[in-house]
Amino acid sequence: MAIRTALLSVSDKTYVVPFARRLAALGVRLLSSGGTFKALDVEGIKVEAVDAYTESPEVMGGRVKTLHPRVHGGILAREGTDEGDLSRIGAAFIDLVVVNLYPFERTLADPKSSFAELVENIDIGGPSMLRSAAKNHARVAVVCDPSDYEAVARELETGGAVSASLRKQLAAKAFAHTAAYDAAISGWLSKEAESPYPQFLTLPYERAYTLRYGENPHQSGAFYLERGAPVGSLARAESLGAGGKELSFNNLVDVNAALDAVREFDGPAAVVVKHTNPCGAATGAALARAYHRAREADALSAFGGIVALNREVDEATAKLLAETFLECVIAPSFSSVALTILQAKKNLRVLATGAWLDAGHEALDFRRVSGGIVVQSRDRTAMGEVKNGKVMTKKQPTDEQWRALEFAWNVCKHVKSNAIVLASSDEAGAVTLGVGAGQMSRVVSVELAVKKAGDRSKGAVLASDAFFPFPDGLVAAAKAGIVAVAQPGGSVKDVDVIAAADEMGIAMVMTGVRHFRH
Repeated sequence: MAIRTALLSVSDKTYVVPFARRLAALGVRLLSSGGTFKALDVEGIKVEAVDAYTESPEVMGGRVKTLHPRVHGGILAREGTDEGDLSRIGAAFIDLVVVNLYPFERTLADPKSSFAELVENIDIGGPSMLRSAAKNHARVAVVCDPSDYEAVARELETGGAVSASLRKQLAAKAFAHTAAYDAAISGWLSKEAESPYPQFLTLPYERAYTLRYGENPHQSGAFYLERGAPVGSLARAESLGAGGKELSFNNLVDVNAALDAVREFDGPAAVVVKHTNPCGAATGAALARAYHRAREADALSAFGGIVALNREVDEATAKLLAETFLECVIAPSFSSVALTILQAKKNLRVLATGAWLDAGHEALDFRRVSGGIVVQSRDRTAMGEVKNGKVMTKKQPTDEQWRALEFAWNVCKHVKSNAIVLASSDEAGAVTLGVGAGQMSRVVSVELAVKKAGDRSKGAVLASDAFFPFPDGLVAAAKAGIVAVAQPGGSVKDVDVIAAADEMGIAMVMTGVRHFRH
């Protein structure tokens, strides 16, 4: 569709001047209002003020300027049908609408914003023009995202028109944009004081790509990006080109689990995940040392696993990573030498988060259930809970055991419940020795963790994500050589469990905090 008249009214003025200049060079009549008119006019671009076109001044401090029949009539008019009405109201066909909205979401994100400021940042004319243009995309091209300026300008310069396929894509984006905008407003207005849970929750996502299949080959799948996802999240991670395949459904879920777990640690750390559970985790003075210990904690399970690291991957670490078949490695960044080593692995996916989100960042977690979703605040505590816990036994943990308990506790919250983690600590750092995950009985989780650890369980510590309902789990741990335990407490049998720990000479810390992971 050829462009005769374009209306430009943008809050985000990124690239709007060069785009308008390209339109003007093609002989397009430009209409604009407010700050956009000033930005174009000062650059010497021939532009007509909207109020001159409508012959109606802006009123109410700019609240009403584009809500006019000549604007919406020009946008909604159908070629070959509505020329008479256009002539009667003194309007012209408007073929291109370039609009983005008042920064309501940015204003909402600023805790200093007042109620009045937020109300004034609710755009009315902008969404109306976007929706009018998107509805009439059979004739009108609508642009709400500066990243689309180039595609529109290129089509106009090479073919003299905006293609039907691009107009349809732009219309879909415009409706998604206004839907997300309205969702933010309704969520804010329906949110009760001090509560993160509004009455109306609409979650805007954009499809990044379709997946080869879902959790299983007979299921389809796609990866959607959350609007406004923070830098450092998986959604914003950069693929660095290694690997011949896209990330799968299971890869994405496992990568997220590994990334969430490795965020718990301040010093160099590595976590190896298999089926969303850490099978090996370690800290160390150097990243290579931490990864080597994490891998060797359960080398059998590490094969085909996902690795997350919390430091830039250097050459030494990359060489170790290349020794084992892995599905994916994610880290803040990779040195050029490390990247060369890892990119030589044909089927290895390499992801860089860039910025780093710490373990305490706030977010909401969502879980789909039949007919709805359950929503909760992200579990962002763990660090310091053991240190601030209460020793319930006669025996106190040693300094080394305190460090190991703290480490095991931080890993345990990322293991599917019922969760048991065995670990040890030395001057080089800490490492998991055995993990018992996802069992219906806590004592069975203990038995699995002990079996994984083997002889290494002698002198090790244990973390449990929830209380021991009976002494049997503790007894099984003691028989394997466990010397100290961290658990939340809170069972009606706590007295019996403490007595059993005292009888077996085990030190036990109760944190008062549970970390179920379903």
